[in-house]
Amino acid sequence: MASIGIIVLLLSLPCEAHLSSTFYDSTCPNALATIRSSIRTAIARERRMAASLIRLHFHDCFVQGCDASILLDDAPSITSEKKAGPNKESARGYEVIEEAKTQVEKVCPGIVSCSDIIAVAARDASEYVGGPSWTVKLGRRDSTTASLSLAESNLPSFRDGLDRLLSRFASKGLNARDMVALSGSHTIGQARCVTYRDRIYNNGSDIDANFASTRRRGCPTDGSGDAKLAPLDLVTPNQLDNNYFKNLIQKKGLLESDQVLFSGGSTDTIVSEYSKTPATFKYDFAAAMIKMGDIEPLTGSSGVIRKICNSI
Repeated sequence: MASIGIIVLLLSLPCEAHLSSTFYDSTCPNALATIRSSIRTAIARERRMAASLIRLHFHDCFVQGCDASILLDDAPSITSEKKAGPNKESARGYEVIEEAKTQVEKVCPGIVSCSDIIAVAARDASEYVGGPSWTVKLGRRDSTTASLSLAESNLPSFRDGLDRLLSRFASKGLNARDMVALSGSHTIGQARCVTYRDRIYNNGSDIDANFASTRRRGCPTDGSGDAKLAPLDLVTPNQLDNNYFKNLIQKKGLLESDQVLFSGGSTDTIVSEYSKTPATFKYDFAAAMIKMGDIEPLTGSSGVIRKICNSI
């Protein structure tokens, strides 16, 4: 009977069990080094790209799982996720992933998936800007479909309240601690005026007055500055550290969905902990990134290995 129990357990294991950090060791041993070199070159050219690549992985995994569906352009049978509200004029770094894919294809054609390149790029981006590194599990395959509707409904909004955020993350198997840790990626990168205008003009007592005044100078109410950018973290905008959480305690979160993490709710204690112990934040951030990378991957005979990432 014990052996039957073991068989049942093995059959019931989730598909992420097929992912392995050694997946390409024999088929493309230089894959990770090739991706790393390409990603580091891109971030050296534009420091902001680190934040964009981490966010790209997040926006990929929350729609259909980590399958590179976010990279697909419009086609007769595909409506691109790039046009979804949370991605349009916001998600970026597509060309960086495509260039990394081009370089990997030169080394071992038809072996490494675009979805794995996104996952590795996020890790390499974090490490480049002072954040943690982690061992990336590999073996994902690429989708043959995209879902604009799921991108519209599954991805968090900058207007989300705490309960809504917790619910969105829970639906992907991520708990409150994962959510707060992953939100810490907002310690790097920039946001468009249109995403924080309501907060800096209408958020009342939940925002530091001087901070709001500073941000208003680059974000007028008349809509003329919608695309103007501001750093999510004014203090260390190019360093993946725990300053984001210190900002929240000072009521200097740029987005509404940032500040709700420290606004008298259930996540206040986590924010406070991360603000005081950067090592804990970095450990939890790495763990949450690994966990996020496990969301519904295509493995085995499911999906394909795309030759170029934006089309089938």
